[in-house]
Amino acid sequence: MQVPIGEGAGKAPQQEEAQEEARREFIAELWRRFESLQEWAVSHWPDQQHPLSSADFVEARKEILSLRSPAGPLNQPAARDVAEPEQGGAQYVDVTPAPWP
Repeated sequence: MQVPIGEGAGKAPQQEEAQEEARREFIAELWRRFESLQEWAVSHWPDQQHPLSSADFVEARKEILSLRSPAGPLNQPAARDVAEPEQGGAQYVDVTPAPWP
């Protein structure tokens, strides 16, 4: 039995378009639900001396919006030129930014 591998391995353009449309619908529904949750959280926050505002949700909004433009097609990992650990690459990569001088 042959298993197709590579970029064009068995995905019809219609299937990719359907997946992309499903992804867009998911993101739109996620955004609507997030907005609703944000409104609820702001109005029900128990500490009235330190109220929540929409500014408290900026990072979450950024994460949701980043779903709109993924690095590549669905089900495809981002292309990387770095070798995996089993291929002799580093087992740990420090991604912590250096402090500002």
